[in-house]
Amino acid sequence: MILERIQKENDIKELSDEELKILASEIRQFLIEKISDTGGHLASNLGVIELTMALHLFLDLPKDKLIWDVGHQSYTHKLLTGRKEGFDQLRKYGGMSGFPKRKESECDCFDTGHSSTSISAGLGYAHAREITGENYKVVSVIGDGALTGGMAFEALNNAAQLNSNFIIVLNDNNMSISENVGGLSTYLAGFRTADAYRDLKLGVMNSLNKIPVYGDKMVERIRRTKSGIKQLFIPGMLFEELGIIYLGPVDGGDIKGILKLLQEASRVDGPVLVHVITHKGTGYAPAERHPARFHGTEPFDIETGLPKHPRTKANYTDVFSTVMRKLGDRDERVVAITAAMTDGTGLKRFHNMFPERFFDVGIAEQHAVTFAAGLAAGGLKPIFAVYSSFLQRAYDQILHDVCIQNLPVVFAIDRAGLVGSDGETHQGIFDISYLSTIPNMTIMAPKNKWELSDMIKYAVDFSAPIAIRYPRGEAYDGLREYRAPVACGKSEWIYRSGQIALFALGAMVKTAEAVHERLKALGYESSLINARFAKPLDEDALLSAARHHDLIVTMEENVISGGMGEQVMRFYEEHNLSVRVLAIAIPDEYVEHGNVEILRREVGIDAETITERTIEAYEELHAQESGAERNDF
Repeated sequence: MILERIQKENDIKELSDEELKILASEIRQFLIEKISDTGGHLASNLGVIELTMALHLFLDLPKDKLIWDVGHQSYTHKLLTGRKEGFDQLRKYGGMSGFPKRKESECDCFDTGHSSTSISAGLGYAHAREITGENYKVVSVIGDGALTGGMAFEALNNAAQLNSNFIIVLNDNNMSISENVGGLSTYLAGFRTADAYRDLKLGVMNSLNKIPVYGDKMVERIRRTKSGIKQLFIPGMLFEELGIIYLGPVDGGDIKGILKLLQEASRVDGPVLVHVITHKGTGYAPAERHPARFHGTEPFDIETGLPKHPRTKANYTDVFSTVMRKLGDRDERVVAITAAMTDGTGLKRFHNMFPERFFDVGIAEQHAVTFAAGLAAGGLKPIFAVYSSFLQRAYDQILHDVCIQNLPVVFAIDRAGLVGSDGETHQGIFDISYLSTIPNMTIMAPKNKWELSDMIKYAVDFSAPIAIRYPRGEAYDGLREYRAPVACGKSEWIYRSGQIALFALGAMVKTAEAVHERLKALGYESSLINARFAKPLDEDALLSAARHHDLIVTMEENVISGGMGEQVMRFYEEHNLSVRVLAIAIPDEYVEHGNVEILRREVGIDAETITERTIEAYEELHAQESGAERNDF
């Protein structure tokens, strides 16, 4: 097995051309088998195997710098740098990350996870090389979907100032997660159309041949140039206009062709873009047919491509999808926006039924928010469905373009809280903190699937900016009998008992219910309040809780810094109330990848840990009170 000979970086350079072909096939089979067991990003990785091999043949790692945009497609890179054994624990707690990580290998020179960053980071490396006088190659790989992100164009614009070599590899597979959209996608599609290029080429050749005497000589000279007729037209194209030399396109399955183009690119004094056309899912039919489904897949049956553990219950995204379809029927002013996440955010049905009211803006969250603001100003009811960790990319637009104008934009924040296997860059644990700082913003979180439905309907008719955060995974179907109407800044009392009040937000209500039962079994009575709103807080409920309870336990799946717990503490301080508050939240740290239940235990927001901390705080409080009474006596 050729793959067994790859023990460390640069071992690939010892292989013959025939062995390289075998290696590509072995890597493809290895990834299919491993990811079918562990889950992970399959389609994107199958599409870049040959491209990655060519890059490793070209570069001297770790001296040279290879930066992957997003990093979903870095599995082959990990294999070629000696991390084969790590795939048994891929994306599991304590195991190998699904993204490049500097702490994992010297060959991972830059941590990634979000899109449109690789050109900026690579440009930074290139300038650092100039300043320090070092000598190494810098290659940034970016997908055509990520290239639609504004940050990528900011970097491209800035790159023209560079006077030394910097290679940008455009991994063009015509997809991000959803199909690519917009002018740039259309522009790149022109390169993929062989007939169009052939007709252009033949037309020019025929025209030149008609020129007396000199025509034949001009054609022959053009044919002798290193890149042929295509070089005539490149200077007038987009990348050249930005001051970046363009080379390609080249077939992503042609290792030799890619390597030749990379070597040619390395001789350019300045930025150069190498255009590589790849295909997601290459070599595995189910992934070729359904690349979006195999973007981030759960364990699956290799023969059929179907999940090994199919869902039997609706998740929160499914609930959102159903409600959006119904809202689309009821109100023609409802419009939906996504940033290249039609399937992931549950907007596919809305898109199919109301295509004229659906907008996929591509990987462009900043634009999506301001676009939504314009739609709202124009009298529509825009709902921007977005992952929590991606929304933070548009903080400035939320603040300036939506909230200052107090426009009724709905932010449907999916994947709020811990999301698991994708790790630090994807955990949705900051949205309460960063949204709470913005005036005019209202933040809700549902306890179960019925409350999510009620909150979406409420939000659509709300006259100001409003956000609904809900987690990844199965929608909670408990506490169905508690369904008080949604009212701004009003919580919901579920149980009233004892001296301990559990004040829980969103998905943590389910955990709080478990804590309530655990406390009861240990002889401690407690009240349970469904907070519903992280902003504004229910001041009446907080005052009532303080009057009738000794200990308030706030519970949220957000970092503690700037979270609901801190807001509650500040409220009591401002009202000179001496009630003890125990704030349960995620510590002020990044949370790595792993199973969500394991992560909850590790960060201390699971029912068992909260119960222990609650009893400890309660007993400590009463010990202090007893001590004070003795001192008074």
